[in-house]
Amino acid sequence: MPPGYPPAPGYWPGPPPPPVSPGGVPLADFLSRFAAYLIDGAILGFGSLILFVPVFFVVLRNLPDPDTYSDTAAFGDVFSGFVLPILLVEAGFFVFLMVVYYLYFVEYMHRSGETVGKKVMKIRVVPIDPSLRLTRGMAVKRYLVQFLAGSFVPFFSYVDGLWQLWDKPYQQTLHDKAAQTVVVKVFA
Repeated sequence: MPPGYPPAPGYWPGPPPPPVSPGGVPLADFLSRFAAYLIDGAILGFGSLILFVPVFFVVLRNLPDPDTYSDTAAFGDVFSGFVLPILLVEAGFFVFLMVVYYLYFVEYMHRSGETVGKKVMKIRVVPIDPSLRLTRGMAVKRYLVQFLAGSFVPFFSYVDGLWQLWDKPYQQTLHDKAAQTVVVKVFA
């Protein structure tokens, strides 16, 4: 461009500015959010396994030996003696996980907007309206969409998490949209 001429409309000298929240704070990038999710998942998964594996082994130890069933055993005997206890343990584990995830992602996070993973990655969940504080209701909406809907709708968790890659202007996931929140970088 010859000297003395103004830059073309829309021209920005250098790299584009980072996307910002309505409050003017830079938004968290995909990799930071994904790393925080992995950290939180590792904490919750490991903790849940430590608590639930002994329960599973107690139930497994108390199941009848499959060799005791004859080839002519009634389906009802096999179902009530073997299959039903395993299904009940799985259902109990699912309910247990949903309660633990609620406590962690709602009760723990709504106070500061951060979970352990988010603190490590220096990101925080904030309302899209900068004049509001993160409420328990917002955290519950995030939880319902991210974990309950993600548990029952096939591939929803993937779509939800990847949504931020093409969402403009605030890089929100579907659970962010439901709760009217954004995830921002923390500089402290």
